[in-house]
Amino acid sequence: MENKPNIIVGLDIGTTKIVAIVGRKNEQNKIEIMGVGKSESLGIARGMVRNIDQTVNSIVKAVKEASDKSGVRIEFVNVGIAGQHIKSLQHRGVYTRIDSSREITQQDVDALIDSMERLAMPPGEEIIEVLPQEYIVDNELGIKNPIGMGGARLEANFHIITGQVAAAANIEKCVTKSGLHMSELTLEALASSDAVLTPEEREAGVVLIDIGGGTTDVAIFQDDIIRHTAVIPFGGNVITEDIKQGCQIIQAQAEQLKVKFGCAIPTESQENEIVVIPGLKGRQNKEISIRNLSAIIHARMSEILEHVYYEIKNSGFERKLIAGIVVTGGGAQLKYLPQLVEYITGMDTRVGYPNEHLAAGNFDLSHPLFATSVGLVMKGFDETQRNEIIKAEQQTTTVKATEVVQHSNQKNKRSIMERLYAGAVNFFNEDVDADRKNPTKSNT
Repeated sequence: MENKPNIIVGLDIGTTKIVAIVGRKNEQNKIEIMGVGKSESLGIARGMVRNIDQTVNSIVKAVKEASDKSGVRIEFVNVGIAGQHIKSLQHRGVYTRIDSSREITQQDVDALIDSMERLAMPPGEEIIEVLPQEYIVDNELGIKNPIGMGGARLEANFHIITGQVAAAANIEKCVTKSGLHMSELTLEALASSDAVLTPEEREAGVVLIDIGGGTTDVAIFQDDIIRHTAVIPFGGNVITEDIKQGCQIIQAQAEQLKVKFGCAIPTESQENEIVVIPGLKGRQNKEISIRNLSAIIHARMSEILEHVYYEIKNSGFERKLIAGIVVTGGGAQLKYLPQLVEYITGMDTRVGYPNEHLAAGNFDLSHPLFATSVGLVMKGFDETQRNEIIKAEQQTTTVKATEVVQHSNQKNKRSIMERLYAGAVNFFNEDVDADRKNPTKSNT
């Protein structure tokens, strides 16, 4: 069967893996996972498509697995985008309403957002996300939700995320060549934040760090408003490359070492711990010190976290982030990573798991690497709900317009009858007056 309105598919096209997740809303309004598909990503480097055919093959494999497990014929997908080409800027928009006595609706808000999406961008760039931060209605500041209020002038401060046209076009081309249609293109950091952050953390102030294979995404929330986003062009793959070079082993062995024995703090490893790596083509086995391995990982991860800390300080909200830091993504599985983050930033840190907002089911998604794909499903349901609100508003507007027309018609009918009646009375009165003036005519 095809995608139904209550079924959303999230497609995370990452540097190391591609994940497709099929979800639906149950009776308790919780998201129930119906199917999960996962494949190795072969055509992506640092969040950007480098080989169309390889990326298409990886997408097809992941989507087919999710489709087979869920029994849903997948056609529409919500896709995430990342990469070092992603930038952000602040802007204020203004929308003047014709009828200030009418309540502000979702359509008015969307009209203001649409006006921001038409901003002129530098050549080769386009707007990916327009995120309202706070609204101003007739110069009244600090309004989070203006719907239902009255006013002539609707303004908002926006956080606008931009990216390269070619990068977004290549992602859409890969999705289309896979036989799918792209419903939405969402910044991966925002999708991950939906999956792992709580409303209380967003309100108090929190930093999300999503450590992927090719990039590390940063999103800062405060007072339930997105304040800052950034993409750092380093991720888990750089650490694997460092291990490969430092230990003089092949890529696959370096990745296995990182996942199984990796540690972010060298002093937590025993000095005499050794891992034996099989030699290549009859060569002697190679012994790797776990403490040396941890030292390599620590050096690169510290560099990544220093970049993150710079973004936190650059945002201007360093002292307002009461909830500290939440780390997610595939890189969050590294041992003692929260402790290293706390040491570098001085902020409380926890690992974010995407199963916090999901209903119990047959699929175990209690792993940070599923954060983006689960968040894309959640974003899809949010968009569906918003469209339903707009549809309801349009229907209400149509009904009111019909009532106005009917009332106007009835009023016109009454007006015509009243004029006819008045004319008949005037005619009768004129006839009576004529008879009074000419009594002879009346007697005859």
